[in-house]
Amino acid sequence: MFGLCPVEKALEHLSQAEPEERGAVFTRREVVEFILDLVGYIPDRPLWKMQILEPSCGAGDFLLVLIDRLLDAWKQQHTPGSVGQLLPCIQAVEIHSATFEKIRTKVLEKLKEAGVGHSDSNMLVDCWLVHGDFLLTNFSSNFDFIVGNPPYVRQESIPNALISEYRARYTTIFDRADLYIPFIERSLSLLSAQGKLGIICADRWVKNRYGGPLRQLVAEHFQLHFYVDMVGTDAFHSNVIAYPAIFVIGREKSGKPRVARRPEISTKALNLLKQEFLDQHSPTKSSLVSEIIQITNGSQPWILEESEQLTLVRRLEREFPTIEDAGCKVGIGVATGADRVFIGRFDEIDVEDDRKLPLVMTGDIQTGDVRWQGLGVINPFSDSGGLVDLSNFPRLSQYLDIHKQVLMKRHVSRKSPANWYRTIDRIYPELAATPKLLIPDIKGEAHIVFENGRFYPHHNLYFVTSQEWELQALRVILMSGIARLFVSAYSTRMRGGYLRFQAQYLRRIRIPLRSNVPNATIKVLTDAYTENDTETCIRAVADIYRLSSEECTILEGRLNIHEPRNSKSA
Repeated sequence: MFGLCPVEKALEHLSQAEPEERGAVFTRREVVEFILDLVGYIPDRPLWKMQILEPSCGAGDFLLVLIDRLLDAWKQQHTPGSVGQLLPCIQAVEIHSATFEKIRTKVLEKLKEAGVGHSDSNMLVDCWLVHGDFLLTNFSSNFDFIVGNPPYVRQESIPNALISEYRARYTTIFDRADLYIPFIERSLSLLSAQGKLGIICADRWVKNRYGGPLRQLVAEHFQLHFYVDMVGTDAFHSNVIAYPAIFVIGREKSGKPRVARRPEISTKALNLLKQEFLDQHSPTKSSLVSEIIQITNGSQPWILEESEQLTLVRRLEREFPTIEDAGCKVGIGVATGADRVFIGRFDEIDVEDDRKLPLVMTGDIQTGDVRWQGLGVINPFSDSGGLVDLSNFPRLSQYLDIHKQVLMKRHVSRKSPANWYRTIDRIYPELAATPKLLIPDIKGEAHIVFENGRFYPHHNLYFVTSQEWELQALRVILMSGIARLFVSAYSTRMRGGYLRFQAQYLRRIRIPLRSNVPNATIKVLTDAYTENDTETCIRAVADIYRLSSEECTILEGRLNIHEPRNSKSA
């Protein structure tokens, strides 16, 4: 590779990389056929007059099927033209050298089986197949259809020179965006006026921070036509970690987006689902699909819930402030970067008493109250914010010196060697003494526990504090279904239906200003909390939010306010 520039070296590396490194995942034929049907690439249309692009053709899961369809449509003409008529119909790009040669051989074999002559087959293949990087390839025209399964590659796996080149070209590469993000941007830019993009890829971008610029692009210039949640389905030939979904997006802004969830992967089931997606009539309540308005909203996360839930979320957003605008603070516990050094049995950590704090973990609050398991965290920070001078704390100095080699291996230490003994997050001792609500990250339902001000939270716990709201009353409100309503609307969903109760989603919760809630209502909530009176709590919350009976049903309150009274809670 002597004489190659850094970008060329990076491309050469990717052209030889293993499938896992370049994000290759292979799609089942039933799913491919389904996507082609949804975008309208069907043999009943004059496909020989249209152009289709596959940005990352891999082993040919999409390419071989769309060639079948093109040839079927071409042969259905009363007087088929010469094979040269098909030259501009397909473009398929593949970066990996060995894979490119394999798919070239497969396409030649398919054309031979279809009765296309040797020279014509080579002519078509040379025109159709492109060996290169889709993100850096120039195209002479736009496309009526773009379909495929873009690679799922994290930024840190891409050589620096290449990711810099991508960033210079694509505005959607933001934060920790994966490679499929610019693949979608590039594909959208290549659509014709009535063109459709049909892809199966990770769904994380519709909710996560890094998807903001791409969501903005879609909202301003395109329309989501169909969305199919494929999490937990057998959409691929092998198990993958990604959370997949099918997206059909076009330039033409017409109709309402239609959504379906986790279909059975069979030809029969997907054909039925296709018919409902393409039906000109609005879906019925018994339909497999639903129509949802206002899915896109600038760069904001997409809300893909049922229309009734979305309507309630939008009403509450119009009428009530965010939880932080209502006088609360949402935060996350401490990340140390070396838990086995900074965290241990509180009574056994051999440092000065004022250099450690009792620590609360997710396992301490599983019962609904705090049952401290006796762990503590070392605090290397002074009250003024900087690291303490170790010469003033001989026991802390000795303890940290024993573990110095481990601590120095951390990124935060290599970046700033003088601060080798810091935790990743600064520790604020006053937080331990502050009453708070504790919320674990990954849960199926909202799990919110009141902690009266003795413990510092670990980084797998989020917390809510407030100087205005009585926290026990606020806990009842959040657990009535309000927290779950907003988090389920904005959070990415994990396998098994679990939600991410992260700060970015918790901050979207709407609650009233404390001054707008009568003291009598607060007393009702706190008394009902103490007496485990679920029905009274639900009625009080419904009154606070002016919920109709239909909205109460939508909220599906799952209230578990009882804290065991006879437990040895801390």
